[in-house]
Amino acid sequence: NLDGSIPPDNPFVGQSGAQPAIWSYGHRNPQSAIVSSDGDLWTVSHGPRGGDELNRPQAGRNYGWPVITYGIEYRGSAVGDGITQRGGMEQPIYYWDPVIAPSGMAEYRGSEIPEWDGAFLVGGLVSQGIVVLHLEDGRVAFEDRVPLGSRTRDVRVGPDGAVYAVTDQRGGTSAIVRLSSASSG
Repeated sequence: NLDGSIPPDNPFVGQSGAQPAIWSYGHRNPQSAIVSSDGDLWTVSHGPRGGDELNRPQAGRNYGWPVITYGIEYRGSAVGDGITQRGGMEQPIYYWDPVIAPSGMAEYRGSEIPEWDGAFLVGGLVSQGIVVLHLEDGRVAFEDRVPLGSRTRDVRVGPDGAVYAVTDQRGGTSAIVRLSSASSG
């Protein structure tokens, strides 16, 4: 709740051995969460070496970490048993391997860049730009990439319909980049 109290309809309220504040679980290192224009919650998470994820979390569901993943340990060995699926655990809507190292995320609603209307914009630290996810029927139909040449920390849509990205270079140089229809093509 907005006041910090736990909603009485949380899926684990009243269950012995469970924390009532938990809504969903099995997430690895979430980086951003948005509520889309249709009211759904969406998240992007860092995987280990491979397996960054886009998820649409649902109440009470297990998203698998560390039992299932599309990534491996940084040293090259399997995570756990090295499996990607198990009954009772949710699959990501989409995953990246190699990683993009997602950061901030926004849903584009606007007319300044009409080809992006309805797409999710995800900042990429490793991919050094914006990943544009075009959705159809709750799935990623395809992605585009907008290279910015810098680690992209966050992405926002301004009231003017332009896209603003916060970037940084290793060593400390930061910038806010503005993308509009003239710069997106």
